[in-house]
Amino acid sequence: MIKIYTDGSCLENPGNGGWAAIINDNGNVKKISGNEKDTTNNRMELMAPINALKEIGINKEIEIYTDSQYVKLGITEWINTWIKNSWKTSKKEDVKNKDLWLELHNLNQSLNIKWNWVKAHSGDPINEEVDLMAKKAANLD
Repeated sequence: MIKIYTDGSCLENPGNGGWAAIINDNGNVKKISGNEKDTTNNRMELMAPINALKEIGINKEIEIYTDSQYVKLGITEWINTWIKNSWKTSKKEDVKNKDLWLELHNLNQSLNIKWNWVKAHSGDPINEEVDLMAKKAANLD
């Protein structure tokens, strides 16, 4: 079982952003992160699982832990409605970050993933670590 913790951060929204992931493949831990200028927190929250999943081989059981309801609900619930409604929200507006949602959806369809939401800043040590990694990545000085 592979466990992945992900997080995204923006110093200002929009502004400099960072994403991070901690991938634990049966005790083999890999930490990845990245950043972008002029981005949003939600884009960084999406970039974290996308980049983590690109590191994983097929035919593996994966659990992803995110403190972003936007990511968790978006990929497990909302995306099906968006696709049915030609990428429009319930308010008939274009879905934001469609490019990233498509990429995450394709990865989600091709892999065996269980999505989990974890409350932010609730004392989960791995979630706290990935949060600090994302914040550090966003500090582009």
